[in-house]
Formats: sequence, C-alpha cells, structure tokens
Amino acid sequence: MTATAFSSLALSPAMLANLESLGYAQMTPIQAQSLPVMLKGMDLIAQAKTGSGKTAAFGIGLLAPLNPRYFGCQALVLCPTRELADQVAKELRRLARGEDNIKILTLCGGVPFGPQIGSLEHGAQIIVGTPGRVQQHLAKGTLKLDGLNTLVLDEADRMLDMGFYDSIAEIIGQTPERRQTLLFSATYPAGIKQLSATFMRNPQQVKVEALHDDSQIEQRFYEITPEERMDAVVKLLNSYRPTSCVAFCFTKQQCQEVVDHLTAKGISAAALHGDLEQRDRDQVLATFANRSLSVLVATDVAARGLDIDALDMVINVELARDSEIHIHRVGRTGRAGEKGLAMSLVAPAEGHRAQAIETLQKSPLNWHPLSSLKHQGGAPLQPLMMTLCISAGRKDKLRPGDILGALTGEGGIPGAQVGKIAIFDFQAYVAVERSLAVQALKCLSEGKIKGRSLRVRTL
Repeated sequence: MTATAFSSLALSPAMLANLESLGYAQMTPIQAQSLPVMLKGMDLIAQAKTGSGKTAAFGIGLLAPLNPRYFGCQALVLCPTRELADQVAKELRRLARGEDNIKILTLCGGVPFGPQIGSLEHGAQIIVGTPGRVQQHLAKGTLKLDGLNTLVLDEADRMLDMGFYDSIAEIIGQTPERRQTLLFSATYPAGIKQLSATFMRNPQQVKVEALHDDSQIEQRFYEITPEERMDAVVKLLNSYRPTSCVAFCFTKQQCQEVVDHLTAKGISAAALHGDLEQRDRDQVLATFANRSLSVLVATDVAARGLDIDALDMVINVELARDSEIHIHRVGRTGRAGEKGLAMSLVAPAEGHRAQAIETLQKSPLNWHPLSSLKHQGGAPLQPLMMTLCISAGRKDKLRPGDILGALTGEGGIPGAQVGKIAIFDFQAYVAVERSLAVQALKCLSEGKIKGRSLRVRTL
C-alpha cells in the first residue's frame, strides 16, 4: 500500500468505497500532507492554490468526525465568494454520498434571507457560506455554532483582501474553544499570520509548491510603454485568437477601460469586479462559462473561485504586485491536461515585479517584442455560441431538461448545437450556436417551456 493511497488513512469503509467510485485513486500532494494532520484533530495552515485538490482534502477531514444523527452545525466552511461557496458545497455533497443523511447548506448573500431560515430550521451538519451572510444569521439567532467541531477558512488571503477580517473574528468568537481550525490560502500575507496567532492552537503548516509545469503553460512577457497597454491587449487577442481568455486588471476602473477598448474594436468582452450586482455577476459568469463571451476582464478578487475548464489564455494587462498572485493567475489556464498560454504586459515601472517572478520561478522569463505579434486576419474575435436568457429559474421549478426538451423537440434544434444550461433562482441561461440563435429565440418565445409561456431574450 503506497503512502499516497487513500486506504493508508484511517477512513471509514463507506468513505473509501465512495472515494473509489469518484475515481479518487491517489492523494494529491496537498491531500497527502494535510489529511494525516487533520484526521488527528490538529489545527492546520495549508498553502495551496485552487485546483490542487484542497477542497477534497478539507472535505474528507471535516466529514470524518461528523455525527450524522446530530442535526446541528458541526462544520462551517467560510469562503470569499458565492461562486466558490457553491463549488465547495457541490464537492462536499459528492464526498458525503457514502454517509447516511448528511445535510449541507450554503448561506451566501445576494439571495433572499427567508428560505435560508427555513432550511436552517430543518437542521444541517455542514454549512458553507460567505462571512457577511453567516454573520447575519448568527446575529438573528437563526444559526447556532455551539456544536461546531471544525472551522475551515478557505482562500483566507482573499477573504482578508476583501476586508472580512473583523467578520471572521466575530464569527470565530461564537464558536467553541475546543474546535479544529483549518486555514487554506494560496499566499501567506501578514493578515494570515495575525489570524493564526489569534485563533489557532499550535497549527501545523504544510505548503505545496504552486509552480506550474512549463510543458502545460507557455508564458510570454512583452515590454510595453504605458500608452501601448490597451492596444497591446487587442494585438495579443488578434494574434492568438483564443476561444476563452481572462484578462487580469488591478481596479474595476481599469477593467471597464479594457472592456470599452475591446468592445470598440468589435471583440466580445465583459467585466467582472466586486461592484457588480449578483444578477449581473451570474450573467457574466454564465456567458463566459458557456462560450458565448470571449474575454472576461477581471480583478483578482472577483476572479477568485472561478472554475472555468479549458481556459485557453490568460493576459496580465498589468503584472501582479505579488509574484505568488502571478503564479495563481497563470495557473488558471493549462488545467486538466490541456495546454495553456499566459501573456504578460510589462511597462518599465513594473520591471521589479518581473524580477520577483523570475526569482520565484527560478528560471529566466521568456521575453518577446510586441512587433512579433501578427494579426491573424478574419473577423474580430466573436464567440461561437450565443446566450438566451429565460425569465424563470430554480424557484419556478425549471430544470435544464425542460429547456433542452423545448429546443430539441418543438424547435428541432440538434442537441449537439445546444451548449451549457445554467439555472439560477429566477433566471436561466442557455447557449446555442450563433447561426441558430434566431431560430432558438423564436422557438422558445413562441412555444412553451414546461407548459408555460416565458419571456426570452438574447444577450
């Protein structure tokens, strides 16, 4: 039995059988280093990036001591954003399949408060939530943490960046002294040291190297003048023509400037930053995930927890101020065995940041002149798919199958030409191939979905 086999851990037969059915054969480095510590009940600080298997690590760790017969909150996972909380809850549900009757509930802002109170009254052993909404439930007395065994702070550095230190401190103040605290973070800023010194008992530390496999991700650096920055982004997109690209900026203002510049050049782009209303954020993420938006221009905070498979390219519109954040940005492409490209624009004032990246990567940077970019011709970068927005969602009992059935049945559109379907509380989004968008809109607007006439529009 190898040291990286899950069967080398003291896990229940049901958990081991479930892990096998999920195809989890070997532990990832973060799992192999952190699980033995967690299963002993010790506090842990783990430095690992998204995509390293950390959710499964703390998921297995917090499920092990759970009592299925006690319906109070025994494990609380705090996440910076609603998207990440939803993703974590989904993974925990998969991991908990082997256990009897484990209830997992998400408590996030941007959704109505009332239904969450109803769900809490029924009881749940695991709560995954954002700090603000968890705080509100504690203040109202609708959530009690006196039976808590395990507290997980996921992407703790991002929560601190977003100004959640006081909220986290207040939440921790309402948990039992004798709890296990697990802190996961991609970087290790001063705020994390302060958190751990204040709230953790003799935490063990593990760190998994976050450097990328160069054969998976090709990085290129381009020296520019500040005036060339916007046009350089256009040149990169016209030269490489990625199907999907995330362009990283520092501020929401810079995001908006890049989006305006790209849109003026006929390139499909949208911004993602902290000031977006939840509904607009859902819409931007749904259209990017379903391939009907080519370029997502985002701040680091807003892009945290994005789970986008097969991302062709990342552009650093400006170099990150922290070399570890650079590694984090770049690691969003080239996932799951796919190859990825990461392009960085560097103005003279950012030279020291480039140097810090070179030091961290322990290898010289791959510099190219901007003049080496050749316009590939053809129409401006427009996505293959187009999104239809339907004015009904989960709360109206709408399911993906209802939408697919309406398109392929009445509409006669081949299933292979229908893309991702995303259902939110009161809205649903479906992607169809651009050439069929008019036909699909006509079919859904004039026909019925699940026996009802619903408002449909193209985005």
